[in-house]
Amino acid sequence: MHLLKKYGLTYMEIYKDGFENVFLGKPYKRKESMDLNLSHTIKDFSKFIKSYKPDLIVVHGDRLEALGGAIVGAFNNILVAHIEGGEVSGTIDESIRHAVSKLSHIHFVANAKAKQRLMQLGEAKEYIYEIGSPDIDIMLSANLPSLESTKNYYGIDFESFHILTFHPVTTSISSLKKDIDEVVKALVASKENFVVIYPNNDLGSEIILKRLKALSGNKNFALFPSLRFEMFLTLLKHAKSIIGNSSAGVREAPIFGTPSIDIGLRQTNRYDANPLITHIESPKDLSTALQTIKDKKDSKSTRQEAVQGEFGDGKASLKFKEILEGKELWELKVQKNFIDLRWGM
Repeated sequence: MHLLKKYGLTYMEIYKDGFENVFLGKPYKRKESMDLNLSHTIKDFSKFIKSYKPDLIVVHGDRLEALGGAIVGAFNNILVAHIEGGEVSGTIDESIRHAVSKLSHIHFVANAKAKQRLMQLGEAKEYIYEIGSPDIDIMLSANLPSLESTKNYYGIDFESFHILTFHPVTTSISSLKKDIDEVVKALVASKENFVVIYPNNDLGSEIILKRLKALSGNKNFALFPSLRFEMFLTLLKHAKSIIGNSSAGVREAPIFGTPSIDIGLRQTNRYDANPLITHIESPKDLSTALQTIKDKKDSKSTRQEAVQGEFGDGKASLKFKEILEGKELWELKVQKNFIDLRWGM
């Protein structure tokens, strides 16, 4: 996605941060299926590791790019470390995440529940490190940009606003057009203001984009192909709610005490009855959910207490660095073994 013009050529942010040794893969072709995109990732990354010869490949999350990196590492006898394995959602993303974990040798997880799931998958306990979520490091830092500077940067003139980020669910592609139509209909009827972020580039993204772009002339909607992560966090921190099916609604939003309306199946099983998250199975229920958010009277600080410490203490990067600098990790053999759980555990 970072290489695609329609998402803002965001790979340039890497150069802006001062990195010079950057290998750019080939951007995906439009409307190409996810399996073919995966094959391109494997081919490009394989070329990269042949020249760079890394000792360790670090992958993150549940995207097909992470799966491609893990496959290349496993097939070339290179250690693979996976950040944020052991989590559940409910769609193809979960299957990808678990597949990445099985191809990885070292695991950096967000919490004890994720660690337990990886042990259920047969991963060695001594190479599962509970460090918290790296996103929380940034969220809890004192260096996030101000709301005023963020609004100025993106030309957002709303006094108050919600965020919409709605991605395709590849297993429910047949109902996608109807679903995004229902979402847009409910948001327009609300007369509220919305910062809208384009969907990811999974199968079906063009259907969502076509509907969202039709809102470009509506003064209540500000559309963006992408946002810088730090600035997105600032907007999320001050938003009235985040709406859609992004993991940001179930992971980052509660940390800030921002209410979330989660739509459909994409994040199913990723949260445990969190009071900040309103889950609706159908976009038809969005208008009612928006009214529920509007009626909430509790403060954000009260909401934040409910999830404090769930995804770490904001020091994941320091713990990650410390582990990489130790000897134990580098003594790990590339050949993996399945670790059976003892009966009764």
